[in-house]
Amino acid sequence: MKELVAQINAQYEVFAANAAAQVEKGNKAAGTRARKAALELSKLMKEFRKVSVEAAK
Repeated sequence: MKELVAQINAQYEVFAANAAAQVEKGNKAAGTRARKAALELSKLMKEFRKVSVEAAK
């Protein structure tokens, strides 16, 4: 589970950096990367929820 949390943190950093580049500089390519990172982050969050519920049992 620690590894999953580390992956979530790393993916969030990628998202935050690219989202900031899109907002501040108008970088369209960064927007695409941010959306891709957000999709991956969503998948990781679903996996975290599954693992967390299983650990709570």
